[in-house]
Amino acid sequence: MAAATNIPVDRAIKALGQNIELARRRRGMSQADLASRMGVSVSTVRRLEDGLSGTALAYLGRALQVFGELEKLRLLLDTPTDSVGLALMDAELPTRVYSQRRKLPKAF
Repeated sequence: MAAATNIPVDRAIKALGQNIELARRRRGMSQADLASRMGVSVSTVRRLEDGLSGTALAYLGRALQVFGELEKLRLLLDTPTDSVGLALMDAELPTRVYSQRRKLPKAF
């Protein structure tokens, strides 16, 4: 069964591919140079730059590593700064916290 097209996601992936191409060109690298440094084929680099959604995420990671930008992959959804997630967690906090009472040992 084919997946339904998601236009905003497709556009974002396409833009990411264009940015990868621009980063490669700014560094004076050919597609073959990038492919060699990533350990993949030139056709994989072309698919990545074309923004084809079936391209593995690992290839994106390899390209970012070649460009010295791998940390940005980890920061894509940085949970310590996820304002929506933190707000949802804060909404679930109890309004009052009680201290734990100690249980005294029973005397024989």
